[in-house]
Amino acid sequence: MEQKKNNRWMPLIMALCVIAGIFMGTFYANHFSGNRLNIINSGSSRLSNLLHIIDDQYVDKVNIDSLVDKAIPQILGELDPHSVYISAKDVQAANDDLKGSFSGVGIEFTIRQDTIHVQNVIKNGPADRAGILAGDKIVSVDGKPFVGKIVTNEEAMRRLKGPKDTKVKIGVKRYGQKAVKYFTVTRGEIPTKSISATYMIDDKTGYIRIKNFGETTYPELLISLAKLSQNRFSNLIIDLRDNTGGYLNSAVQIANEFLPKNKLIVYTEGRKSPRQEYRSDGRGSYQNIPLVVLINEGSASAAEIFAGAMQDNDRATIIGRRSFGKGLVQQQIGFNDGSMIRLTIARYYTPSGRCIQKPYTNGEDIDYQQDLMSRYQHGEFFSSDSIKHTGPAYHTGIGRIVYGGGGITPDIFVPEDTLNITSYYKQAAMSGLILQFAYTYTDDNRIKLNNFKDMMQLSDYLKKQNMVDKFATYADRHGLKRRNLMIQKSRKLLNRYIDSRIIYNMLDEQAWIEYINQDDPVIQTALRVFKNNAAFPKKKKAKPTKRKLAMLQGNENLYFERHLIAHA
Repeated sequence: MEQKKNNRWMPLIMALCVIAGIFMGTFYANHFSGNRLNIINSGSSRLSNLLHIIDDQYVDKVNIDSLVDKAIPQILGELDPHSVYISAKDVQAANDDLKGSFSGVGIEFTIRQDTIHVQNVIKNGPADRAGILAGDKIVSVDGKPFVGKIVTNEEAMRRLKGPKDTKVKIGVKRYGQKAVKYFTVTRGEIPTKSISATYMIDDKTGYIRIKNFGETTYPELLISLAKLSQNRFSNLIIDLRDNTGGYLNSAVQIANEFLPKNKLIVYTEGRKSPRQEYRSDGRGSYQNIPLVVLINEGSASAAEIFAGAMQDNDRATIIGRRSFGKGLVQQQIGFNDGSMIRLTIARYYTPSGRCIQKPYTNGEDIDYQQDLMSRYQHGEFFSSDSIKHTGPAYHTGIGRIVYGGGGITPDIFVPEDTLNITSYYKQAAMSGLILQFAYTYTDDNRIKLNNFKDMMQLSDYLKKQNMVDKFATYADRHGLKRRNLMIQKSRKLLNRYIDSRIIYNMLDEQAWIEYINQDDPVIQTALRVFKNNAAFPKKKKAKPTKRKLAMLQGNENLYFERHLIAHA
């Protein structure tokens, strides 16, 4: 009986549920319709809709992918100078320098007169094993001619790089031989070193040049320090000049080697990125060695993190010129097509609280790009008094004053040397004529130059070859008129530049660095710091005020008065 009563009410209950559902649906539809339209009309959806409309209705066929590739950089350009878009074809090249290796044939090359000239062959690399030599000119790749206007850096790397264990057939013309020689090269993993030089500058001082902070920089540093330890080094120079930065973790790992436990190295913070601190763990093996760090206007990002950590913790003396001022943290975000963006998500701050990033205006990066030129023009490269600190003052651990507002200002400023620079030297350097002459001379004299196996031997030989006059003759034939008085004034600079490039061509990057370091005023300043036992910073004594000077003067007079009275 009860069951029948329940069945009788069931249709009514279902009807009420349907009616209620209709009312609820109507309510929510009306309530949220405006929001849905807002979502559709929001910026992101408007862009998506725009692309769909163009693809569907535009009068001509449009390559939407190409349109997106052009639009994304414009959008990111409205944010900051370091948020960037990298197309799929450029991703590998963008990451190779920091990964520690790439897959290729193992050569360094330069393009001259629409032809690839092999400048250096990586020892025991694929090209070296196949028989390619420095000085060879590449004229074909995989059976197709590769000379003329089609030869660009990008196209050369596209043809020569490739997956490991794949083969590429390279045709070369060799000096003194008419016939083209062909080599089949099996591509392999080519290491890319972050540390370009490690050697003893004198009996006590080790020198390490770090050109970027990549995945392998920290283990490379440990190897470099081990080499120097074999020579019983007791002072250390770390050269970060023109170091463009790289991975934060590499800079933190290296800083950790020189700091006692629980010292703040750097911290990051952003709108959606809570403060994250990086501190030393006390396991570093070189916490007490006298240390000097060299920087200049080309030192950026991770290089500034390391220099700032050493400065703010009063761990090292920083020498050189004010660094670049790149203190924005980028996160890599990949897209399905293989492209990616590097989006700024936070800022770097040194232990004292300074933001490394120099000022910029969103969407207006012309002044930002011209910043180094502006610094040069108003004299910052030549006088520390010309450095403009736009940020507040901060204090290091022992109370030394350091400034925010962008970059790291060195403890000891060393100006750029312009004493013997002439308009002739500037034109010779900026036109590329010195590089061209150095390579031509190297190529024409390679057999003779092969007899010199180290930097000093080759340098001594080149000193006797009257290179400046040979260059002046070469330059005159190539459009740079001979100016004897200017050449004489700039002779030392010309000799240094020409010889250094020939040494680089014949030996390697370390030999080149050893050569140019011989008379480098920044290096000489660092050596004087060690000689004076001044590598560990000390707080400067405050200048006495006028009142204090008066008091001191008064005390001094009182002393002499008492002294005279006592002997009256």
